Amino acid sequence: MANTLKFGNGEWYGKKDTILAYNDENNNYKPLPFDFSRGSSATVVNKDGLIETVGSGEPRIDYKDNSKGALLLEPSRTNLITYSEDFSDSSWNVFRGSVTSNVAISPDGTLNASRYQEDSQTGKHLFRRQSLSIINGLSYTGSIFAKKGELTSIDLQSNSSSRWVASASFDLENGVVISGTGVIEDYGNGWYRCSISGNAVQTTPDAGLEIYTSVGIGRDGDGLFMYGAMFEQSSFPTSYIPTNGGTVTRSAETANGSGDASTFNDSEGVFMAEISIPKNSTEVKQLSLNNGNTNEAVKIVQLSDGTTFRFEVNMSSGSNFREDIIVNPYETNKLALQYKANEYKVFINGIKQTVVQRSNLPIGLNTISFNRGIASTDDFYGKTKQIQYYNSALTDSELETLTSWVSFQDMANSQLYSVE
Repeated sequence: MANTLKFGNGEWYGKKDTILAYNDENNNYKPLPFDFSRGSSATVVNKDGLIETVGSGEPRIDYKDNSKGALLLEPSRTNLITYSEDFSDSSWNVFRGSVTSNVAISPDGTLNASRYQEDSQTGKHLFRRQSLSIINGLSYTGSIFAKKGELTSIDLQSNSSSRWVASASFDLENGVVISGTGVIEDYGNGWYRCSISGNAVQTTPDAGLEIYTSVGIGRDGDGLFMYGAMFEQSSFPTSYIPTNGGTVTRSAETANGSGDASTFNDSEGVFMAEISIPKNSTEVKQLSLNNGNTNEAVKIVQLSDGTTFRFEVNMSSGSNFREDIIVNPYETNKLALQYKANEYKVFINGIKQTVVQRSNLPIGLNTISFNRGIASTDDFYGKTKQIQYYNSALTDSELETLTSWVSFQDMANSQLYSVE
């Protein structure tokens, strides 16, 4: 048994246009880098827990969820809000309150967060970004970073349910969604990113995102803090894209081409990945060990239903192996697929799954791709904590160890449990 490819698991080394996987058999280190591509800058949460911007072509290792980090890959997205941090700009409408700029440390660690505070008027107290173009039938997501002040909750909603449909209420003290179908994410130091997603019901240039704090008599002088507003054509929030006077697009990312024919074994092997995907993301995503196309490939696939992983081995001749298993993809899962004649195995989070056996095997395996084996087809978008490949079959005990966690806390955190 040889662990002929390792990637991640707290060992991250990257440079422009590449990120390093490796083989360390007998303490002899051999580089097996992935080719990486992104044609724009992008943001990521660094080891200090702060949002930072990295340059075009630089891989992003995201430390938001854990100290070991994960490779973050995302599709192209555009922030349609032209002033994402300057809420005093005229593109923002403020009702029954006031905005003061640069009064608090934001999630990027600088003094550039703003404060909204209510006045004493009666009515809805809010700030709003109007004049956003949407297309009927497409999904859109609005988001903002918020931190409690005297006020401890906010509501996000569309400016009109006849334009796009989305709303939710958020508790900024306890970091939970009070009502609606929103998503709240903890960014540390009291900051939460709150988001709502919904479908456009008409094509219009006049959609809007509203953030309001109360309805009724204003709590004169009471307020909260905000930073980093975003409105994107997407069914889920992606990483923050800052703007300052115009829309900004983050390019899609790819990572492919690690290993060669000497790394992999056509007769038997184990392909393992520890991954998670964004909540509400339902596009088909694939990780594959292949020979440059999808006809000969060992694949781990997240299907479009949002709840099923497909473990698949494709072959040009003979019967393909395919097993669909329901898993919560929004948690971090450790997934392993073993292929060997009549010894196909799938392990998920330390548990062996029942599978149908096949005698056929793929040929010509020579690379690992964050897609189905064909460029820009079913690209994997999400977080990858590690990938491992073994060039021989493993025992059940070894597969159980490979896909389990080393501590109770790591297991609980990966499955999104919190301390009670």
